[in-house]
Amino acid sequence: MTERYIGLMSGTSLDGIDAVLVSMEGETLKVETALCHPWPADTARTLHDLCTPGESEIDRMGVADNRVAREFAAATQALLAKAGLTPADIRAIGSHGQTIRHRPALGFTLQIGNAALLAALTGIDVVADFRTMDMALGGQGAPLVPAFHQALFARPGALRVVLNLGGIANISVLPGKIDGGSGSGVYGFDTGPANTLLDGWYRRHHPHGDSYDAGGQWAASGQLVPALLEKLLAHPYFAAPAPKSTGREMFTLEWLDGELAGTAYAPVDVQRTLQALTCHSIARQLPALDGAPTRPELFVCGGGAHNAPLLAELSALLPGWHLASTALLGLAPDWVEGAAFAWLAQRFIQQKPGNLPAVTGASRPAVLGALYPA
Repeated sequence: MTERYIGLMSGTSLDGIDAVLVSMEGETLKVETALCHPWPADTARTLHDLCTPGESEIDRMGVADNRVAREFAAATQALLAKAGLTPADIRAIGSHGQTIRHRPALGFTLQIGNAALLAALTGIDVVADFRTMDMALGGQGAPLVPAFHQALFARPGALRVVLNLGGIANISVLPGKIDGGSGSGVYGFDTGPANTLLDGWYRRHHPHGDSYDAGGQWAASGQLVPALLEKLLAHPYFAAPAPKSTGREMFTLEWLDGELAGTAYAPVDVQRTLQALTCHSIARQLPALDGAPTRPELFVCGGGAHNAPLLAELSALLPGWHLASTALLGLAPDWVEGAAFAWLAQRFIQQKPGNLPAVTGASRPAVLGALYPA
């Protein structure tokens, strides 16, 4: 029996709400249509502000919780109109919500986007709050996508890594084993910043321009500062063992300002070096190639998949790897995470585990999410 699900995802970059409509029959998933719903500028500013501790946070969060739900509902309605479908055609929405704080060391993570209001506005059952059960079991609550990557992209006998270049970069290592228990040796973790520092530094120096360095062109015009790169790479997170996850709370502009204190680098050269930080931190944390049965493959998704200079630098650091977009595997890079939360919603409906303890550090596999009936 074929069922349709909608996945809604907005990442730490706050560059829009990805709305992805998928059909699923058994283990087969197909993206039928998708769109990116832009955040209103004032809402994006509010959410950026909430990601940094400040005054009146509870009141501001409560208002933002409902505003996020309304924008998620608008994205859903636009997606249904594009597909020519009605709410009755959808089994459930998988809503990631908007992360405004991720503190695994303190045992909590917070995503807003009032799921009850989203269900009421759309007339569709909503599955949300995917991360807290994993954290209740001692896990990081992230990353959750490796289980989805394993289901869709793993190939027996091939070492594949899926790299998501969002605000934070994360990898899913798919060893291609066909036995060995839950996850078959899959592991993954956040490698560190991808777009979050690049976007923040760009906005600081282009306050009246775009919200990000489109195509990495500004970074490409700068000069690498090797001493600064090595200083940034000395951050203890990069050498920490997995399981691990991070967020924009750790890699902030305030942290960067501290590392830049006493220097006079040109802003464009700092941007170029931040690109290198993303690339080097990823390359240094990829699995060793010793014993790989075939040439390993690195498949890239997320907004950073459109940053050609960044991908060229990463490719140069990984001469033994074949680097390509997830589009080569049948799923466009912009829609992978949205599709993942549609898949996680189906896992909840079927009461099947959605996490991989080897990835998150949870004590056991668990059904993830909570249901908000329409």
